[in-house]
Amino acid sequence: MQAILVANPKGGCGKTTLATNLAGYLAGQNQRVMMWDLDRQKSSLDWLALRPANLPAITRLDAERDDVHPKIPESNDWLVLDSPAGMHGKNLAHALKLAHKVIVPVQPSVFDMAASRDFLDRLMEEKIVRKHKAFIGIIGMRVDPRTRAASTLEQFLKQYDLPVLTYLRDTMVYVNAAFNGKSIFDLPHYQAERDLEQWQPLIEWLKT
Repeated sequence: MQAILVANPKGGCGKTTLATNLAGYLAGQNQRVMMWDLDRQKSSLDWLALRPANLPAITRLDAERDDVHPKIPESNDWLVLDSPAGMHGKNLAHALKLAHKVIVPVQPSVFDMAASRDFLDRLMEEKIVRKHKAFIGIIGMRVDPRTRAASTLEQFLKQYDLPVLTYLRDTMVYVNAAFNGKSIFDLPHYQAERDLEQWQPLIEWLKT
């Protein structure tokens, strides 16, 4: 089983959007997917409760967020962890021990970049990352490439020796899909064609 941790200490940066759509993509590839929502708000589980029964199945892991050794069924191919805002210290270390890939969403705002700077610095000091047992990828979230904010975000991310996997646009496609317990990968292709293209670099990274 492989595990993906979606993490950033800043609230509202798109962690749940990424986590739910990752789970939706993997399930659509006939993978057995389990989701562990570490946030007290349990937004990912709310989304999962709305998911139609005719879509590829995603199961939930019922465990407390500070559970160091959660009982994860070995029959799963993937575990997707949706982390809370402000996760650090022991809780972050515990989640990292499970993770093979860590995805850090960053929005093009001064507040998001400031929070992400400290988090990325701490993350790269974690033993599991330094020993190359977990690999970090960055996603630019809600980015309009025509704006100065997008250019500033791009320059900010260049200071890190980490792959910037892709930039995802700000669109209601994600919001409308989530209202129905769906990911963009569950929609008709014509409804999400542009967004599916933006996801391709992230999908290729997951395969490496």
